[in-house]
Amino acid sequence: MKERIAECINLLGEFCGKRDVPDLTAAELKKKYQIEQADIMVLFGGSIMCGGDVLAKAMKQNIAKKYMIVGGAGHTTETLRIKMHAEFPYLETADLSEAELFEAYLENRYGLHADFLECHSTNCGNNITFMLDLLRENHVSFRSVILSQDATMQHRMEAGLRKYVTDAEIINFATYKAKVAVKNSELVFTEEIQGMWDMDRYISLLMGEIPRLTDNSEGYGPKGKNYIAHVDIPPEVQKAFEDLKEEYGSMVREANPLYASKSEFT
Repeated sequence: MKERIAECINLLGEFCGKRDVPDLTAAELKKKYQIEQADIMVLFGGSIMCGGDVLAKAMKQNIAKKYMIVGGAGHTTETLRIKMHAEFPYLETADLSEAELFEAYLENRYGLHADFLECHSTNCGNNITFMLDLLRENHVSFRSVILSQDATMQHRMEAGLRKYVTDAEIINFATYKAKVAVKNSELVFTEEIQGMWDMDRYISLLMGEIPRLTDNSEGYGPKGKNYIAHVDIPPEVQKAFEDLKEEYGSMVREANPLYASKSEFT
């Protein structure tokens, strides 16, 4: 039974945590997209702390022409504040937005700075719309964009951008790839990941995505709330979700009205 649960978690994790290239390098971009550098790379603040390392590595390798960090305060922010303060005890994180937290991480660990910070969005929907507004305000156009978000929310972030942008190459690179296994009858992550969620939170976040991505009257797609573009849910992913619901039905994450905009819940 535990092995099946681990398999289901990994199926959802692979589906939600899209990576369109195996590594974020010029060689891989060239191989798949015939470009060696994207116009812009965006890190979304819903990510765990290792997102800062992904962005820093990309910046050092000159993966994009411009770099942006997006995120105000949402349902993952307080966890990020706590973990960032533990990493840098001298950093006062209590009132910082997600974008400011990751900017501080870049500066303190790598001596780097993003080109743009979007500090006001509160959910995946206005992460996208506020990002696009800020780019327009700064007269930044793009034909290619790398999106990097927490693996649990990566697929939805791409679908959110696809609703508004149809003339650019959207390249997904989730900030981590987690694999779950069974050890001594317990679910464990097979590798240590910087700032990783505890297991129950990870499962809850993954399970919350499937109802949101499902394009029906209750979902976030065009047939429902119309926050994102259509997403196809493969049968094996839907089956994995249903199997997990039998064990963790009470852990499906509900939308929090505290972080809603006029038309969107996170």
